Amino acid sequence: MRRIFHIKRLYGYILTTYIPLFLMTFAICLFLVLMQFLWKHVEDMVGKGLEISVLGEMFFYAALSLVPVALPLAILLSSLMMFGNMGESLELLAVKAAGVPLLTSMKPLTILIVSIAVGAFFYQNDVLPKIQSKNVSLLISIRQASPELDIPEGVFYKELDGYNLYVERKNRETGMLYNVMIYDIASGFNNMAVIICDSAEMNMTGDKKRLLFTMYSGQQFQNFQQGNSSGTRYSNDFVPYSRENFDTKMMMIAHDANFNRMGKEVIEGSSTSNYISKNLSELSISIDSMTLLLDSVNRMDRKTMKNSSYLSFRNSYPQEGKDSLIAAAWTAPVDTPDPDTLLRSKEPGDQSAILQSAFMKADNNSNEFLFRSLNKTTTRKTINRHWVEWHRKFTVPFTCLIFFFIGAPLGSIVRKGGLGTPIVISVILFIIYYIVENVGYKMTRDGVWAHWFGMWFSSFVLLPVGVFLTWKAMNDSVIMNADTYVNILKRLLFIRDKRKYPVKSVIIEKPDYREIARSLSDLSQKIDRFIDRYGRLSYRDYWADAGYDRELRSLRSSQEIILNNLSNSRRLEILAKAEEFPVIFNIIRIFNPGTLPAKICMYLFPAGIIFRLLSLPLEMTVRKDLENVQQLNLDLINILHDTRKPEQTA
Repeated sequence: MRRIFHIKRLYGYILTTYIPLFLMTFAICLFLVLMQFLWKHVEDMVGKGLEISVLGEMFFYAALSLVPVALPLAILLSSLMMFGNMGESLELLAVKAAGVPLLTSMKPLTILIVSIAVGAFFYQNDVLPKIQSKNVSLLISIRQASPELDIPEGVFYKELDGYNLYVERKNRETGMLYNVMIYDIASGFNNMAVIICDSAEMNMTGDKKRLLFTMYSGQQFQNFQQGNSSGTRYSNDFVPYSRENFDTKMMMIAHDANFNRMGKEVIEGSSTSNYISKNLSELSISIDSMTLLLDSVNRMDRKTMKNSSYLSFRNSYPQEGKDSLIAAAWTAPVDTPDPDTLLRSKEPGDQSAILQSAFMKADNNSNEFLFRSLNKTTTRKTINRHWVEWHRKFTVPFTCLIFFFIGAPLGSIVRKGGLGTPIVISVILFIIYYIVENVGYKMTRDGVWAHWFGMWFSSFVLLPVGVFLTWKAMNDSVIMNADTYVNILKRLLFIRDKRKYPVKSVIIEKPDYREIARSLSDLSQKIDRFIDRYGRLSYRDYWADAGYDRELRSLRSSQEIILNNLSNSRRLEILAKAEEFPVIFNIIRIFNPGTLPAKICMYLFPAGIIFRLLSLPLEMTVRKDLENVQQLNLDLINILHDTRKPEQTA
């Protein structure tokens, strides 16, 4: 049994290192998305006197529903951090030196991430629909809860339906309100009542469904129109009102301050939002049912439009006489009566009736088709929402796999551990994924893109990135090395390093000037042959002939060997002349010549010609450098032949 479940020491080390790191990053990512949820819904919770248990329940359900959002980001960050730490501490180099390829070292984590992805699928299919139903119903209940009464001083308070309250000053300890003004518009603006009092007390009834106001030393003004039954009309400038003075007056206002929890049946019973509470099979059944309903409505609309069209009179022809009538219409001379002439032949009353009937029929048909189109639009949007949820049960697990194959190779390339660089890279990648995923989601929701393309659009974008980074990491690429891009920039701007050959204090091997002179002559001859062969590099040779780069590297290598031997000289004029030799560039090509991508780019003529034209300045610079090297070779050979001059010391 032990042999069956034996895990290699390397795999065990990788797993024991990765799992705690993954749990830590998952907790951090879940906390971040939960804070985003809190920031989004904070206005719905503040000032409503909710109990701690209700808030805790809401955060618990929100955290569980946000697991599919935090899981891919946690996998990306933990993979990037782990392989970055291993690369920075040279552990990854030791693993490769032991003959273990990168993909082999990733094998245990690949199995782990596949297991997590499978678990994420079952979590979204079986657990998440129930959690989302409870979370959304609880959130709607919190939104509909009445705010806690906290009447401010010096401003009108409008949170009570049908009433506006103004309090000039209030006593925080006793709760007494002073200089109170109440506008009662519960019965309509025309029947508005205004109450002014010196002080007032506000209390809730025992069932917390009514608000009891006890007012002292005040007056009430109310419009007198509702009591005017004599039919007397008043001018708009004067509206009579009634006035009432009171020492103590009580008024009861309906205000439900209880928290009324909605059941999940509210979400599950809704035909437009119940998609969040369905699993994969239920979503498929609902999509088939709504698609069948939509198709039947479309067939009915087409039939109605056909029967209501101006050609509907053909349906009144006898079935056996249709062909003869149509043939007679084609052979007989066309004499179509003018509809206006037919209308003018009627009596004016009949004309009005005909026009009114036509208008009513057109208006009824228009309203009917408008209502049908609105229903079809709503049904189509509901179908799109169901497709979104259907695909999300697969896209989130697949995104976890993609992020692992992005984070692990990228960490081995960057070789930076800790929380600094990995967090920056992870946030940038996740923002790109979030933008692309939202574009696909909105296009699918609005019906612009096909549902399978819109929901898998982010995967189509990120999958090539993961494959590319994995391939680069397997080949020990320097794609994330800053020196690589600095050298490319120098080549593009024709910036080269300057040679510096100081006089050495200790020389182990003195240069052989005669041998160096022969080597310079051979180098000049090689340059002549190179220029004769590749003086004008053709379009085909640029993409297909790899001999140019090979011979140019040979020339550079021969030159560097000669200059390295000359650096041991003590003659200042030789060292000065050696410093004048240029550093020869290579032509930058997007693909190696002769390879399949290079041939494809060659045959894609518009793209290939652009890259060829961009390489012309650098090619001319290389040829100019080679001609300069030939001249410097002649000058240096003349200096080396002057052997009678003694060497100068520093």
